[in-house]
Amino acid sequence: MAVRHHLIHAAPTQVWEVLADGSRYADWVVGTSESRVADGLWPELGSVLEYTVRIGPWTAAGTTVVRNVESPGKLELEVDSGPLGTARVAIEIRPWGDEALVKVDEHPLRGIGGTLHNAVVDALIQLRHRSMLARLANVVEESTGPGARVRT
Repeated sequence: MAVRHHLIHAAPTQVWEVLADGSRYADWVVGTSESRVADGLWPELGSVLEYTVRIGPWTAAGTTVVRNVESPGKLELEVDSGPLGTARVAIEIRPWGDEALVKVDEHPLRGIGGTLHNAVVDALIQLRHRSMLARLANVVEESTGPGARVRT
């Protein structure tokens, strides 16, 4: 199991605002080049996000389904990466003084990812989460700090 924490210098509700915008996942999810809501009202239970991953000339698409949601503190997703399988990604946002402590917990469920899951895979997921949470912090802090740009 790959679990990582990150302190974000913004209120938990401000972190939630970014998570609740399905079009912004490409801004902070490592490897994702674009995202869009495919079904439902993101992030309601059962809603679906489609995403695209581009690595050089290689492109792949996948989906993410909301499996559990408790606004503004918990979002559990099932990410389907096609031939790589599916993974459970749980994001928890806790108040930490005036800031937000964000915890990401990811575990492969099905497919080759679930079958080959081991400590090495967890270490790679940890590296990805370190970058992903830093990117999330940047997106949140840029959108809430002085001179923040307003998205339309």
